[in-house]
Amino acid sequence: MNVWFLTEGKRWPYIALSLMFSNNKKWFVAGVAAVVAATAAGCAHPRFPDAPVQVEKRALEQYVIGAGDVLSVMVWNNPELSMSLPVRPDGQISTPLVEDVQASGLTPTALARDIERSLEIYLRDPVVTVIVTGFQGPYQRQVRVIGQAAQPQALQYREDMTVMDVMIAVGGITEFAAGNRASIVRRVEGEEVQLRVRLDDLLNGGDISANVDMLPGDVLVIPESFF
Repeated sequence: MNVWFLTEGKRWPYIALSLMFSNNKKWFVAGVAAVVAATAAGCAHPRFPDAPVQVEKRALEQYVIGAGDVLSVMVWNNPELSMSLPVRPDGQISTPLVEDVQASGLTPTALARDIERSLEIYLRDPVVTVIVTGFQGPYQRQVRVIGQAAQPQALQYREDMTVMDVMIAVGGITEFAAGNRASIVRRVEGEEVQLRVRLDDLLNGGDISANVDMLPGDVLVIPESFF
């Protein structure tokens, strides 16, 4: 005998195991009670405090280059030395005549000056410009989305970014997501805290009060629904 549960007018197979003791009412009732108790325990989840709708904005410092950024390095009057290239995972780049230059952690202007100093061996008064054309940035400037997002990924934080902006960037949540049990992992005064976010209310219910502010370094965790 298979056990089925009715939820929201739908008939759901709650357990695939066939109970072989249907002729014994006492054992049948005990078996169902065990299933219900195990389900209640499995569905229990910690209750996090709600994320504040608005937070005090942290002043954004000048952009610094991070691993994964794409840079356009232009050497004036020397097109053969100009190129577009990514920053390697070790934070360095290699250009013609200049190998293994540290780029991660520097501003584009500071990197340009470093390349100019290296090129002075080969060129007279080199003029270099560095433009960031693809943004990833350092980890502390990213917003990462994990779990049941349509496209989990790391995003470069932008000024005044909200959770709605994040949802647009990752394509929303999957059909298996427990949106109202999502949470933001955030570092506050040196300590890591977890704050509840109501994604279902925002995306499916249109509740704009659930559109909370994001901060650099936030991690948005979207768990899977039990059913």
